[in-house]
Amino acid sequence: MTNQPVVGKTAIREMFEREFNQAGMTCIIENTFEDNDWGILEWKDPLGLRGCGFFQIENGKIKFQRGYWDKLSFLRQHKLPIPTE
Repeated sequence: MTNQPVVGKTAIREMFEREFNQAGMTCIIENTFEDNDWGILEWKDPLGLRGCGFFQIENGKIKFQRGYWDKLSFLRQHKLPIPTE
C-alpha cells in the first residue's frame, strides 16, 4: 500500500496534518547523510518503526522527496484501519 505522489505546498501540508492527526508520532533522527544536492535521513520512533527519507535540494529548497517506511506496521501499532485497496 503506497501513497500517491503529493504535489504542492498546500497538498503536502494537508497530507501531513491529516496523517499526523490520526496518531501521535515521534521521529528520532538516527543518521543524516549529504552528497552534493542530496540529503538522506534515517529515523525511528519509540515503538520500533523505522524509515528513511531522500531529499534533493535545489536553491535551498526541496525539489524532490521520497520516503520509505512500513505503513502497515504503523497502522497496526496505532490500531488504525487497514485499507483494502
